[in-house]
Formats: sequence, structure tokens, C-alpha cells
Amino acid sequence: MADIAKYGQEIGRFNSSYAKEAVKEPGNFWALAGFLAAAAFTGSVIPLLIALIFEAAYLLVVPNLPKYRQLVQRRENERRQRLHIAGRENTIKAFTPREREAVEYLRWLKDKIQENYRKFTGASELPSNLRALDQRWEDFVDLLDVYRRRKQHLKSINRQAVHNQLSQAFRAMESSPDEKTKRVQQTNVEILKRRIASFDEIEKSVKLVEGQLQSIENFFSYLNDEIVTISTPEKFSLLDFEQLSDSIAMTKQMLDATADSVGALDTYNREMGNYELLPGTK
Repeated sequence: MADIAKYGQEIGRFNSSYAKEAVKEPGNFWALAGFLAAAAFTGSVIPLLIALIFEAAYLLVVPNLPKYRQLVQRRENERRQRLHIAGRENTIKAFTPREREAVEYLRWLKDKIQENYRKFTGASELPSNLRALDQRWEDFVDLLDVYRRRKQHLKSINRQAVHNQLSQAFRAMESSPDEKTKRVQQTNVEILKRRIASFDEIEKSVKLVEGQLQSIENFFSYLNDEIVTISTPEKFSLLDFEQLSDSIAMTKQMLDATADSVGALDTYNREMGNYELLPGTK
């Protein structure tokens, strides 16, 4: 019964979203405005009653029309795509000039590859793997953003100072005069050990992302070299994109696995007032 009720709530929210969109349609707005104007001009409530009847019928029929729902879904997808593009461009704006240059060069190279494919094969449409270059370029931007932030994290930390703190905390634990003091120092030792371990994890992830960024750049350059020799679409299908896609997926999984370590450093930088090193700040 609980599942049925939950399903009913989801359906209700789904339908109400279309009804809300229907209410906001310009045609509906101006129709209501016309009835209001007629009521004001005649001094009668009859136009308002007619408006309520037509509005009820409108909201009963239009939001349930398949074509209207497709229109609403297309608008929503376009809105999300615009937000997605705007967010990515804002991310790029936060990069250093050298980083932006690398991003823009790869974008230019991507467009050139797709243009040359059409030029040399005479095809009117791009194959799916070549369209996927847009996603690979976005992967490059995302990974570069992660790379630069994690590099900044590491630069913000004096690792030797943390090692010195660990040695001091360990000695203090060993020489504790009572059990209570020893437990406090032991907790400090464990925290410092975890910090050092997180440095190592983040350092590994930085090296991995650096290699992945280079592989994406090299793949684009290789593809640009190869595309000029392709005379038919069939020959292009022999090029393997799967290895790069799998490699990027593996890198992202590794980054997810080290997210806790980065979160710990985010907390540290926030406590130390290093707000410029926190994600989302410029």
C-alpha cells in the first residue's frame, strides 16, 4: 500500500508540472487577460465565470496531450542544456590563462576533426563515436578542474610540518602521565596519520588525472592526424574510442574513491581560513 501511495504521489507531481507549464503559456495568459478586460469594460462577472469554465477545461485537456508533454519536455531539456553550458563556461573562466588556452585549443581541435570528417568523407551526419568527442572535451574540462583544485590543496599543506606534529603527538602519548591524557594524545595521533594518508591518496589521484588529461589531448591530436587520410565513413569506424572512454570512466571512479580525502582537506582549509582553495570560490 505504501508503494502504491508513493507511486500516486509521483504521478501527481508529474501531472502538476505539466499543468503549471500550461498555466504559464502566453496564449493562456493573454486569454485570461482578455476576459478580465471584458469584465472590467462591461462591469459584469459573466466574463469571469466564462474564463473559469474555459480555464478548467483548458487545464483538464492540454496538460494531458502527448504533443504538449513532448513540447514541455523539450523545453526542459533545452533549459537544462543551457544551464549546463553556462556552468561549464563559468568553470572555464575560473581557469588560469594557460589552462584556458589548453581548453580552447582542444575545443578548436574537436570542431576541426568533425569538420574534416564531413569534408573528406562527404557524409552529412557525424557517427556516434565522433559526436562523442563533445563529451570527451567536457570530460577534459571536468578533469582539469579537479586537477587544478587538488594541486592547490596539496600546495596549501606543509607536509613536513604535519609529520613533525605527528612525532610530537606520538611522544606526548608515550609520556602521558595518566590514561585520560594518553587517550587524548592517541586520538590526535590517529587524526594526523589519517591526514598524511589523505595526502598520499590525493597525490596519487593528481598524477592519475594528469596522465588522463595528457591521454585526451594526445587522442585528439592523433585523431586529427588520422582523419585527413580517411576517404570513406567505413574506414573511420575502425578507429577505437572505447579505450579512451573506459580510461576516463576508471579515472572518475578513482576520483570518487578519494573524495573523502579531499573533503577532509576542504574542512582543514575552511578552518585555517584558506577560502580561496575551497571548491566554488574564485
